[in-house]
Order: sequence, then structure tokens, then C-alpha cells
Amino acid sequence: MFTGLIEEIGKVESIIKGGKSAQLTIGASKVLENIKQGDSISTNGICLTVTTFTKTTFTVDIMPETMQRSNLNDLKYGSKVNLERALKLDDRLNGHLVSGHIDGIGKIKAIEKDDNATWLTIQAPPNILKYIIEKGSVAIDGTSLTVASVDNVSNEIFKVSIIPLTREKTTLLSKIIGEKVNLECDLIGKYVERFLVFNEDLNQAEEQKTSLDLNFLRENGFA
Repeated sequence: MFTGLIEEIGKVESIIKGGKSAQLTIGASKVLENIKQGDSISTNGICLTVTTFTKTTFTVDIMPETMQRSNLNDLKYGSKVNLERALKLDDRLNGHLVSGHIDGIGKIKAIEKDDNATWLTIQAPPNILKYIIEKGSVAIDGTSLTVASVDNVSNEIFKVSIIPLTREKTTLLSKIIGEKVNLECDLIGKYVERFLVFNEDLNQAEEQKTSLDLNFLRENGFA
């Protein structure tokens, strides 16, 4: 579990691609403090497990599913990535709860300056946008941000506003229009939806079972 507050920007030192998978080595400093094999590090918002490390790098294995569903497939030597270590239970939760399991990929549609802030417009597919609500939380490449607005007419885009500190501490504004970003929606909406859908399915199954039972009784002269 993470907070979406980026600790540092790492740099890809090597990427070895398999048929569908990859092995990634990232140069870093802060996230390497007290690191152990098996630790989790959020890399562009994706929870990855450290397999080996040195004083200046850590290496992770990326499975085909992760390569397919994220922007990690676009990384190359020298690419910059957002890094965050897993949340400690005695830390303040200054961002929001981020699992590191992204929901999909969005695309940057516009970048607009607004005094000391910068507006970022993100295009997202319907299966992600349905969880995005104004003033709710979203993680973009692992960065915890507040949704400033959602276009409920086109049902295609939402906007966030980037403050100077976020600009300096993350890779978000080093990206260009058309570039892909990893998106993770707030956990609460997904759990509520699952609960409602599950209960609806359960109720329908019970109604069907009751109907079948009554029909059976009628057909056999008991009702």
C-alpha cells in the first residue's frame, strides 16, 4: 500500500525485454535506504517487487500482464520514473490509499499553464472514468492528485491541477501531449460497486430459485 506522494524520481539504467515480460533496473537513492529483497516500490504507480539491488540501483521483474496494462512498455534507457516506498503504518497518510495495482492507461490531451499551477487534461476509457468524481482522488503515474473536474458530457476526459511542488518532485510535467500515463482510481468506489453488483446478483439468484421452487410445487400438486 502507498500514499501517492512521490519520494524521488528514478532513472532507468537498463531494461531487458523478454517475449512479453521485462526486467527493469532503476537508479535511485532515497528509496534504497534500508532496502531489502522482496520490498515493494511503486514505480510510475505500479507496485513492483525488488529482486536484487546495489547501493545505487534496484532491479524488478515485470510480468506480461503488467507490461500489457501499463506504460512500462514505453520505457527505455534514461527514462525517468516516479518512485515511492510502501507505506509504513506509523506514517501520516498525506495523500490517499494507493494499492499500486493500476486500473489502466490514460492519455495526456492538454497541458495548460494557470499562474503558478498547470492544468493537466487526461483522456481515459469509460471503465476508468466511471470511478472518477470531481474532488475525488486519483493516482496518475503513482502521484496522488485531486480531480478538479470531469467532463460528463463527452465522458472521455478529466482534469487535475499541478502545483509547483508536484511539478518539481514528479515526472508528470516532463511528459508531452499524447503520452500515456498509468491510472489508479480510488479504492472506495470500486469496492462499493462490487458490493452492489454482488448483492444484486445474489438477489436475482434467490428470486430465480424461489420461482423455480414454486413452479415445481405447483406442477406436482403441492401449491
